[in-house]
Amino acid sequence: MRVAEADIIIVPGYKGSPDDHWQTRWERKLSTARRVPQAEWSKPVREDWTREVAAAVNASTRPVVLVGHSLGVAAAVQAIPQFEKPIAGAFFVAPPDVENPAIRPKHLMTFGPYPRDPLPFPSLVVASRNDMFSSFEAAEDIAGAWGSLFIDAGEAGHINGDSGHGPWPEGLLTFGKFMSRLPADR
Repeated sequence: MRVAEADIIIVPGYKGSPDDHWQTRWERKLSTARRVPQAEWSKPVREDWTREVAAAVNASTRPVVLVGHSLGVAAAVQAIPQFEKPIAGAFFVAPPDVENPAIRPKHLMTFGPYPRDPLPFPSLVVASRNDMFSSFEAAEDIAGAWGSLFIDAGEAGHINGDSGHGPWPEGLLTFGKFMSRLPADR
């Protein structure tokens, strides 16, 4: 599948994705990409966030590919029961451990627990070995439960602008490879 054949739905995490974040850069670069809006980026409410993700998916006219980062991954996965359109694939980066009470901010836990059933679409999870919002083992475990292809990003922090992943060209190449393996008829 080519980018032009899909609606690329970008699902940012806690506090959104600022201008230097790879998601914002990809949104500007990919012609069919659009961001899921949220009324409150710094005080996320699970029901509000999942409703907005579902609304974006359900308004799509082409096959949907989700691109979630951090709490956006949790919002996207929790919104699956509300989807009225099929998802062609999901590219998930740095999923937080929403079941770990030691992770801050605490309201991340309101997005858990993650469903542990295999996802009903192809997916890829990229995780770092030193992400402050999730242990590598927790990310690897949830990716396995979902049946996702799992990519070890090494010691890459939270894979955002603060960790030096502004443009993140390696991520864009990985996303391109992922897209090329998705069937165009989904």
